[in-house]
Amino acid sequence: MLTLYSYPELFGVADNNGYGLKVFAWLKLAGVPFEHRHLFDASGAPRGQLPYIEDDGTVIGDSETILAYVRRTYGVTLDNHLTPAERNMALLVTRMLDDLYWVMSYSRWKDEAFWPQFRDGLMQQHPSLTPEALEKAKAFNAQRYHFQGIGRFAPPDAYARGLADLGVLADLVPGEGFVFGSRPTGVDAAIYGFLANIHFYPIATPLKVFIEAHPNLVRHCTAIHALIGGAAWDGRAA
Repeated sequence: MLTLYSYPELFGVADNNGYGLKVFAWLKLAGVPFEHRHLFDASGAPRGQLPYIEDDGTVIGDSETILAYVRRTYGVTLDNHLTPAERNMALLVTRMLDDLYWVMSYSRWKDEAFWPQFRDGLMQQHPSLTPEALEKAKAFNAQRYHFQGIGRFAPPDAYARGLADLGVLADLVPGEGFVFGSRPTGVDAAIYGFLANIHFYPIATPLKVFIEAHPNLVRHCTAIHALIGGAAWDGRAA
């Protein structure tokens, strides 16, 4: 059976990283059986990044590469009905979510206004984590943000980027149904991966405030969450 390796859950979300949650949701929507294993340490993963999959001895990293492999190997037809224009739009949204990832991550590990809440949430739900380990991870992420560029932004400027991305999603996501009609497709799984990692967190970042002010984004997020068997977080440690 295919095994998905990704970061642990947090606040009722199956993976506290947008990319791993995107793959998780996509596999669920596509009806592909898989086992889900959680890791904190990505050093043994392909490219040193999560998520990755193992399938009968084949190891694949990178979320989009994973989806392409599973689509080809398992004959997934989730997006087969999309038009060329819809496929192009899905790709553009996927690339935009790459930008939103950095702002979302910045809000957790870089912005001192929200870092303590994120740290405490991780430690509450995953008691094996220590303050020292999380401070080390925080310093590592600070280096990543600096070299990527978002770490050189002051918080208002960083959030302006993410809010612009969310503004596009607010215009794209319909009030009913899904992005390309009455049934979800791969782009809905991708959007969910990032929205859920903001919406379900009890941390009032500017990104969360924006989502909460847009009922269509909340509805889309909760609809996918329900379809893939998600459960609301009850505030207790795992």
